[in-house]
Amino acid sequence: MRTNWGAAFQIAAVYVGTVVGAGFATGREIVEFFSRFGFIGLVGILMSGYIFIFLGSKLMRISARIKAESYQELNEYLFGKLFGSAINILMLFMLLGVCAVMLSGAGAVFEEQIGIGKMTGLLITIGLTIITMIVGIRGLFAVNTFVVPMMIAFSFILMIISMKLPNFTEQVMFIPFAEDGWKAVVAPFSYTALNLTLAQAVLVPVASEINDDRTIKWGGYLGGAALTLILISSHLTLVMLPNIEAFDIPMAAIVKTLASSIYWIFVFVIYGEIFTSVIGNVFGIERQVKKYISLPSIATVSIIFVICYFISLINYGTLLSYLYPIFGYVSLTFIILLWMKPFAEDKNSNKV
Repeated sequence: MRTNWGAAFQIAAVYVGTVVGAGFATGREIVEFFSRFGFIGLVGILMSGYIFIFLGSKLMRISARIKAESYQELNEYLFGKLFGSAINILMLFMLLGVCAVMLSGAGAVFEEQIGIGKMTGLLITIGLTIITMIVGIRGLFAVNTFVVPMMIAFSFILMIISMKLPNFTEQVMFIPFAEDGWKAVVAPFSYTALNLTLAQAVLVPVASEINDDRTIKWGGYLGGAALTLILISSHLTLVMLPNIEAFDIPMAAIVKTLASSIYWIFVFVIYGEIFTSVIGNVFGIERQVKKYISLPSIATVSIIFVICYFISLINYGTLLSYLYPIFGYVSLTFIILLWMKPFAEDKNSNKV
């Protein structure tokens, strides 16, 4: 059998769309983990890319092989029944927390960039997510397939503009002083651990839905490679912004300065990136909650949004700065076990 490249690209788009959430899209997450460390951050991004490519693919291939319908089965496979159950409960809280960060980021885009109240932005995002959830996994594929190519294109446009600035090389090679500089060493691992742990909520059921090892493998490779390229291009753009840690949405600040003619289109892209992550997280949480409580999907999604809404009222930058690093360290155990878990290659998996 040959690889279904159409399905592989859909998997890659969902992979990218799930990982690229509010912090990634706005640039705040990339600043927090990489760009504030200058050239050391670029080295960290390359290490992260390697992990995204190979462990992201392995995560999905294992999920399909054990026929996991949600992240519950995968965690029990990796951690065992007892510890897996504990991790699943923790995962539920992490997904709720991150979903709240995404909603807060969506509100920040409306408030900071469009001039519309945060509350309005939250309600619009919730309404659009509910519509997408009614459509189901096809809606998840459709939204990501539309948004992800736009995001990649804009990342490269901004990088090319930044490369034309006179002090580009000096800024890329510069290593600024950071009191917590030790975090630059663990950032590639905590960052990928966080994102892969949370992404499994979407990637596990998607892999089981496709259920073709070669297609899943190449979908993971393509998605991981795309994430690496977006990280590199975003970093090379962000290092050109003075005092980058002062901005909640640094990418928008750069666009407003360097490419004001495409500013409003880019704000739309940022929102689209955040939206893909919101629907991905809600999709994963809803799949998991169904394992414990038998409720109609619309009721489950409504409860999820009520919880996330109240958490999201906290300032977006504060939420991201505190929750993401903590979740990253907690998630390290997950990728260590995923890396250590043996995976026997299908003898035909090298055929494309």
